[in-house]
Amino acid sequence: MEFNRRRHRRSRAALAVCLSVLCSAGLAVAAPGATLADPSQSDAKKAARAADRAEAILEDATATARNAARRLEVATAALPAAQNKVAVSRGVVAAASVQAATARRKADVAREKYDTTAARFEAAAGRVQDARDRVDDIAAASYMGGNFAALNVLVGARGPQDAMDRLGMVDQVMQNQQEDVDDLMVAQRLARVEQDRAGLAQRAAEDAEREAADKLAAARDAQAAAQRARAAVIKLAQSRKAALRVARSQRAAVLAKYEQAKAEEARIQDALRGWDDKNGGGSYVGGALLMPVHGWKTSNFGTRYDPYYHVWQLHAGTDIAAPGGTPIHAAAGGRVIRAGWNGGYGKYTCIAHGKKQGRSFSTCYGHQSQINVHPGEYVRRGEVIGRVGTTGASTGYHLHFETRFDGVPKNPLNYLPSCFC
Repeated sequence: MEFNRRRHRRSRAALAVCLSVLCSAGLAVAAPGATLADPSQSDAKKAARAADRAEAILEDATATARNAARRLEVATAALPAAQNKVAVSRGVVAAASVQAATARRKADVAREKYDTTAARFEAAAGRVQDARDRVDDIAAASYMGGNFAALNVLVGARGPQDAMDRLGMVDQVMQNQQEDVDDLMVAQRLARVEQDRAGLAQRAAEDAEREAADKLAAARDAQAAAQRARAAVIKLAQSRKAALRVARSQRAAVLAKYEQAKAEEARIQDALRGWDDKNGGGSYVGGALLMPVHGWKTSNFGTRYDPYYHVWQLHAGTDIAAPGGTPIHAAAGGRVIRAGWNGGYGKYTCIAHGKKQGRSFSTCYGHQSQINVHPGEYVRRGEVIGRVGTTGASTGYHLHFETRFDGVPKNPLNYLPSCFC
């Protein structure tokens, strides 16, 4: 029992030291600007969408700038959730530390109760031993002829009164012997009760100490998770800073690329402007356009703002994503007027379809992996004119599809089937 108490004192001291260190460390975890993440969207999906948006905006920029923007957007999208995780971890550490401290106090109370009960049991066991010693003496005396001695006392009486006095003395001795036996039985019953209580108290103390150890382990795990969350925030912040440095270093190169893209657009418009008037084209009679490729829209037509380099730029068509090599169909019948490499458009084809609303109407197809037609060739509506690719200033397999009037780009969605089929 003394060994158990020594072990308890050692474990209690160790747990107290660990708990003190844990509480002070847990409250030191920082959560700068923690915000709640959108629970309906996973961090990975949000980051992927942000990165795709950045790449679409920077399609005409340098590859280094696009990569920097992707890293920046991934880190920015993940940062709020990471900061929230730090804040949550702080709360978990504090709660776990409180639970560990409460469990430790509970274990201390249970151990003190056990010590008190064990002391009562030891006292009861001592009383049993004393009573047993007295009964053993009685048994020994009886075995050695104690009853004959009492009889001899009566035989030696000198008269009736003396016999009566002597008989009272024998009764008193016998009564005292019976009381000693009764005391032993009572002491044994009390000792068994105290023993049962001590056993229950010991089990309660051991259970409480196990609970305290479990709570402390949980608090340590929470602290480790909080440290990992804080490290993730620091890493994301460092990634953002590095990406911003790279993006800023690319400013001159990106602006030069934008100027090249604007010059390309001007050349295309000059080449297509009034083509039907110059080449004797007729009126457009094709009706609604055919969807040029089976896929899904990834980027709209229109002027968009580059938040990294603070420049407005025109996205002259609609991007339709599809696997590499997917057939590209002529949206309407007409004459091929361009087919070849065209700067940021990569492999690029334009088809003149005649005059629509008094202006030359044409469709153009960019980023192809393969061109199946040549300038001057007449193609029918639905004919395969090329294959989907990612040539030129492209960040993935897709068709860049344009509708132009006198070379000026207009929104293709106004002329394509609304179902995108």
